[in-house]
Amino acid sequence: MLKKSLLGAAIMAGWLSLPAMAQVQIGVAGPLTGSNAAAGDQMKTGATQAVADLNKAGGILGKQIQLTVSDDACDPKQAVSVANQMVEKKVALVAGHYCSGSSIPASKVYLEEGILEISPASTNPKFTDEGGWGTFRVCGRDDQQGKVAGEYLAKHFKGQKIAILNDNSAYGKGLADETKKSLNAAGVKEATFDAYTPGEKDYSAVVSRMKQLGIGVIYIGGYYTEAALIIRQAKEQGMKVTLVSGDALVTKEFFQIAGPAGVGTLMTFSPDPRRNATAAKVVKEFTDKKIDPEGYVLYTYAAIQIWAEAAKKAASLDPKKVAAALKASGPWQSVLGAVSFDKKGDVTGGGYVMYIWDADGNYKQM
Repeated sequence: MLKKSLLGAAIMAGWLSLPAMAQVQIGVAGPLTGSNAAAGDQMKTGATQAVADLNKAGGILGKQIQLTVSDDACDPKQAVSVANQMVEKKVALVAGHYCSGSSIPASKVYLEEGILEISPASTNPKFTDEGGWGTFRVCGRDDQQGKVAGEYLAKHFKGQKIAILNDNSAYGKGLADETKKSLNAAGVKEATFDAYTPGEKDYSAVVSRMKQLGIGVIYIGGYYTEAALIIRQAKEQGMKVTLVSGDALVTKEFFQIAGPAGVGTLMTFSPDPRRNATAAKVVKEFTDKKIDPEGYVLYTYAAIQIWAEAAKKAASLDPKKVAAALKASGPWQSVLGAVSFDKKGDVTGGGYVMYIWDADGNYKQM
């Protein structure tokens, strides 16, 4: 009996003396609450699966990955608070943020504290134009997106009065400005360029002004909740209008709010990554779980996937060495296809195409 006790004690002592599995901390930050929570959930879903897949394959450079999920509510001040929390956790990477108005101020903290940031969704040009060594994105830019939207409006809605609205956010105002610039360059002048207040429920006054002007097309630089409410209330007032907007509408919550009024809505977004052969295995992982990897799910997955590949290339988890590898090497194979970065941290190539919402509540690439 004594021998068994001694043996058990020896085994337990051996277990306790074993070093814990080495880990590397990374984070994902986006709006998990508030009117853009659906987008934050997309990011969380993509990040969680990416980490699970990497850990299942052995982790990265001998370390398992531990994910911190943080909510910035698309609020700039809260985003800075989140960034400081990421500093305290000593993360090597932040996949985030979603709203440009969050990514831009948070990026200043990350750069100062030596953290690499790869945004899956922030499209305002200032994010990388005013960024630094560790500021990247795997999505496009609003000067690209606005150019596609403006040219499309000019070509397909000749003779119709166009209203351009925005929510005064870094994303919404920036996208509306770029779309206006492109539309005007094509020889078309909008009937009105106006702002609305995000977070409200009643946009009847905004709609009434457009109705008086005889608006036939509403372009919105802003997020899905307000866009859905505006088109729904416009149709309720009897307006025969088409809504056109940007990538912030790539969530089924848009249609849940807009209802039948959302049918025929157009939006710009990158070519559907769910169609990529390189994404097939991961898409199946999601669909087997009854999850549609829509919107920014695969973009967030790719941000972490590409970071891991660059860390392997650099043979280091040091953020500055990984950032240097991201720009110097590539293309990086990912669920988005082959991705390369320019000196600013923007993806090279790519582009935007038009999508349309159908009567079944699905958006399809045109």
